[in-house]
Amino acid sequence: MNRRILRIAIPSIISNITVPLLGLVDVTIVGHMGDAAYIGAIAVGGMLFNILYWNFGFLRMGTSGLTSQAYGRKDRAEEMRVLAQALGVGVVSSLCILLLQYPVEQLAFTLLEASVGVEAYAIRYFRVCIWGAPAVLMLYGFKGWFIGMQNSRFPMFIAIAVNCINILCSLFLVFVLHWKVEGVALGTVIAEWCGLGMAVVLWMRRYGSLWERFTLRGSLQWAAMKRFFSVNRDIFFRTVCLIAVTAFFTSTGARQGDTILAVNTLLMQLFTLFSYIMDGFAYAGEALVGRYIGACNVRNLRHAVRNLFGWGVGLSLLFTLLYGVGGERFLGLLTGEREVVEAAGRYFYWALAVPLSGFAAFLWDGILIGATATRQMLWAMLIACASFFLLCYFFSGTTDNHALWAAFLVYLVLRGLLQTWWGRVILSPDYCEKLSGK
Repeated sequence: MNRRILRIAIPSIISNITVPLLGLVDVTIVGHMGDAAYIGAIAVGGMLFNILYWNFGFLRMGTSGLTSQAYGRKDRAEEMRVLAQALGVGVVSSLCILLLQYPVEQLAFTLLEASVGVEAYAIRYFRVCIWGAPAVLMLYGFKGWFIGMQNSRFPMFIAIAVNCINILCSLFLVFVLHWKVEGVALGTVIAEWCGLGMAVVLWMRRYGSLWERFTLRGSLQWAAMKRFFSVNRDIFFRTVCLIAVTAFFTSTGARQGDTILAVNTLLMQLFTLFSYIMDGFAYAGEALVGRYIGACNVRNLRHAVRNLFGWGVGLSLLFTLLYGVGGERFLGLLTGEREVVEAAGRYFYWALAVPLSGFAAFLWDGILIGATATRQMLWAMLIACASFFLLCYFFSGTTDNHALWAAFLVYLVLRGLLQTWWGRVILSPDYCEKLSGK
């Protein structure tokens, strides 16, 4: 079981770590273009696309859970149907984004406060990058489907290829053709479409025999579409709550001054690094839990969940130790501002508590997605999110950053506890039989 977990988790972790590299490459290139406004434009544009695409994360997560259950049942027609539905929703959603790109642009740059120079460059970046939307959203569907088929190596290969292509194209377009910010954006778009092409080729070579199972009528069946949209609706609203907490945490830190904003940004890097690791094991949970529920194999289901939490406890203790020993040195590598590093030391123990506070929430997210028990996941998120905002409101009379971090940790712990309570239902034989219609 541990080998099965690691076979999915390790490539997923590598894929996750490559995600920020796309933005990092763009920032590095524009950092040598001679104008600080270019860096600001890439930062603003990158943030805008992160928010935009983050809302469509359900295309990956919902597809993973439904596919893994079909895989466990050995239902090849359902495997093909889920992929067709995910790609179809991705295409329709991306077309809506392209059709509404002008109002989206107007709204985004009205809300974002940026200098005239940064905004001008960011708009040019946005108008090119937006044409990668169909590729990005369809890649979400392919990634979720591959993970559901117990294959996390293909998403890893695609992520590595996308980054390499992005680097080469952006360097050529910026430093050879001198296209500046448009060259950076076009390099990203070319990389995204190449990634989609690679996904199609890999699918055809490994799973092409499933094509004969595809029927448009079968993919549009009301019962199948209803379940697909029900699962993804819950994941979508859960993601909205996640974005709300993250955005509020950032904006509240910003209201306390530039130093506190910088401190929170640095400390959140420790949270982000841990999340990349735990998300890999959450993906393993999606794939294996869905597989064993689809096969109604309760023994292996419980074995997988038990082992996943074994890895979660072990890794959270390891990261707590690593952060305790070298975390402040790590912050010193991220910034040379002595004032910020010293200020971070006053809040460091909050970041130190993140691994043990948050690992259960990460793992249960993956387990519940694999079980398509997304309603329980949504309710846990809603209650935890409400608790976060209530605590922040209760302490709203203060500007104490400690209160903000305390509310964030309560939010993480509460998610894990509620999902543990409600998640027990999926470990019973009755849940498998109910899903399979027995």
